[in-house]
Amino acid sequence: MLKTAYKDDAKGKTQEFEWFSRFKNGEMSIDDKPRSGRPSTDRTHENVEKNREIIKEDRRRTIEEIVELLVVTWSSVQQILTEDLGMKRVAAKFMPRLLTAEKKQGHVEACCVPSPRMKRDMKGKRFADVAEVKEKTTKALSSISKDEFRQCFEKWNKRLDKCISVSGENFEGD
Repeated sequence: MLKTAYKDDAKGKTQEFEWFSRFKNGEMSIDDKPRSGRPSTDRTHENVEKNREIIKEDRRRTIEEIVELLVVTWSSVQQILTEDLGMKRVAAKFMPRLLTAEKKQGHVEACCVPSPRMKRDMKGKRFADVAEVKEKTTKALSSISKDEFRQCFEKWNKRLDKCISVSGENFEGD
């Protein structure tokens, strides 16, 4: 009935039942009772700055690692990262939510990846010098058929268009 009258401003059923129980027992206050313990002080300016420095050093750190370094609660570190520093986890590292113009341009340029097959063939290999890199790259490129290269180029163009259309912002894959 309260929901009908007050819509979204009405309290939930749980709150109504709690107040009803209090009134039934003769308690006329709707204020919360004082709680024991001290207020949390983990989200201080000092801890926010320490957290910022820790993430700058290595964006792949987990919240658990930061908890150990700062000696604060897991939830405090998570709140500092998301609310105070405006970050979110992307893949395996924390990234600023709002990208600078330079970062956006970097994302657009990062879309320029070679053929997936070439990337797969070259992945994990170590080279002695630049000449060997050139030799292996040329060999990998020449092994790709024209049709496969054309398909790759079309996908690449599509991806570049998508990168450019979102101005370098983060977006989920194709």
